[in-house]
Amino acid sequence: MCGRYNVTDSPEIEALMHRLRMPDLRPKPQLNVPPGGSGEFAIEAAGDRYLVSGVWSLLIEPAPDGRGFRPNPKFHTFNARSDRLTTSPLWRKVYPAKRCIIPVSAFHEWQGKQVYNIHPQGEATALAGLWQTWHFDEQQVSSFTVITLPPHPRFSHIHSKSIPLMLRPGDFDMWLDPDFHQVEAFQGLMKTHIPAPLVCEPVKGVKNLERVGEAEILPAD
Repeated sequence: MCGRYNVTDSPEIEALMHRLRMPDLRPKPQLNVPPGGSGEFAIEAAGDRYLVSGVWSLLIEPAPDGRGFRPNPKFHTFNARSDRLTTSPLWRKVYPAKRCIIPVSAFHEWQGKQVYNIHPQGEATALAGLWQTWHFDEQQVSSFTVITLPPHPRFSHIHSKSIPLMLRPGDFDMWLDPDFHQVEAFQGLMKTHIPAPLVCEPVKGVKNLERVGEAEILPAD
């Protein structure tokens, strides 16, 4: 499902930003980023790439207390299901041209009270997403969502409902190209898969990433 993630100031994040051809940019380090929280995502526009700050949940509204923004409570989703990208009115308008990559160190899942810190082996994580821009009065705000795939049989003991779409460097250019609208080219990516060996580390918590047991490595498809 990918309901939390973290970004650390690490060589892995640096390497990922180089692969994204954004060597001088870094996402802000932060632990335990939740839906409705602020994160950063990579987009391409007019041939350049940018790191944009936005709210995690594509559909947002001003918070009732006037302090910032929150996920729109009319919709009970903050991530986007891959099997509904071309059919749901929530996603189909943005999917052809507003794709993004969320560079994170790892995402979290839970088994009961046990937190797992999950990432490709030796790498940071390039989460595939969609983004949008909103205008509330005179304020412009960006938002983003993570794309999730159907359950994977090797990952279902960690999370039985879905697995996030993690992109490989060979996917980056086409995925970020806002002028590439032939989304049928991404059908292969939308099938559930583990694109690289995936490390699932049991840790103390989302704000304390100290490992508390042996990590499990799930092989790539």
